[in-house]
Amino acid sequence: MDVELNLNGEHLHAELEPHELLLDVLRDRFRLTGAKRSCDVQVCGACTVLVDGEPVSACSYLAVDARGHELMTIEGFAQTEEFAEFEAAFSRHAALQCGFCTPGMLLTLKALRDAGELATEEDIRHGLEGNLCRCTGYGSILVAARELAGAVEEQDQ
Repeated sequence: MDVELNLNGEHLHAELEPHELLLDVLRDRFRLTGAKRSCDVQVCGACTVLVDGEPVSACSYLAVDARGHELMTIEGFAQTEEFAEFEAAFSRHAALQCGFCTPGMLLTLKALRDAGELATEEDIRHGLEGNLCRCTGYGSILVAARELAGAVEEQDQ
């Protein structure tokens, strides 16, 4: 199937098989390797991308289902002005070590913040339930997320 995708603000065409997963298309066809393969069952968040601003597990999302939707990978997010704020918060609070989970964490936090669901510690913990990190113990990630939530509050004033 010839499918047009809106990927990181670009309209791209790809010849896809109906069974191809979005993760494989992003990594193998478009060389966007920020989304990682890990669990393949929607529980770790390493493959998270945004579809119409909502986090999805690309490891189980059919690529053909992305037709007509806005897709954003960590590579696309990194090209935005907003990304610098997320990068600085994660760096300032040492909220990453190996970096394997970081793209999924950042995209999930972006989606939460955009939806106004990054207001409380409970919101943050609930929103990140589907993202696993084996290195940081989450404490530093939560501190960075709280900083990002505070930045929203400051912008609203």
